[in-house]
Amino acid sequence: MEYRGVCLVLCLFCFAQVTFQQNGKKQRQSNKDVVSMKMYEDLKKEVQNIWQEVNHLKEQQSLTTLCMKGMKIHNKCFLSFTEAKAYHQASDVCIAQGGTLSAPENGDENDSLYDYVRKSIHSNAEIWIGINDLTTEGMWVDMTGTKVPFKNWETEITKQPDGGKQENCASLSAMAIGKWSDKNCKTELPFVCQFAIV
Repeated sequence: MEYRGVCLVLCLFCFAQVTFQQNGKKQRQSNKDVVSMKMYEDLKKEVQNIWQEVNHLKEQQSLTTLCMKGMKIHNKCFLSFTEAKAYHQASDVCIAQGGTLSAPENGDENDSLYDYVRKSIHSNAEIWIGINDLTTEGMWVDMTGTKVPFKNWETEITKQPDGGKQENCASLSAMAIGKWSDKNCKTELPFVCQFAIV
C-alpha cells in the first residue's frame, strides 16, 4: 500500500510537471502570438506610411510636370487649354486633372494670368475663370463657393457684369488687358486650370 501511495504521488508529481510544461509552452506561444500581432500591426502602419509618401511624391511629380508645361505663378501652377469648351465642361477638365478653373486672388495674380494667356493661347484670347454667380445673382464666388475677395470687372466701356441672370460665368479677356466680363455659361471659350503647390 505504501508503494502504491508513493507511485500515486510520483504519478501526480509527473502529471503536474507535464501540465506545468504544457502551460508554459502555451504561455510562451501566446506571448509569441502577441509579439507577432504587434509586429504585424507595426509593419502594416509602416507600409501605409510608405504608401502615403509614394502617393504624395507622385502628386508632386505630376504637379512638377504640369508646372513645366504651364507656368508657376505665386503658389499656383497654371496650365492653359486652347480647345474651347462651355464653362462646366472646362471646369470638369480641370477637376479631372486635379485642379480647378483659374481664379485670380489679387491684382498681381490677375496680371500674371493675363500675361500667361497672351503667351500660351493668343494675344486677344478670352478664357473662362473659376468665378460665377450661379447660386445667387450678383454674388460672385470661386469654385469652392467662397465669395471672391478680388474683382477685376471691365467697367470703363461695358460696365461689367451686365448680363443679369443670363450671364453667370466670368471670363478674363486678354484684349481688355486682363479685365473680366460675365458671359453665358454655355459659351465656348479656352480656359486655364490652376493647381495649388503644396
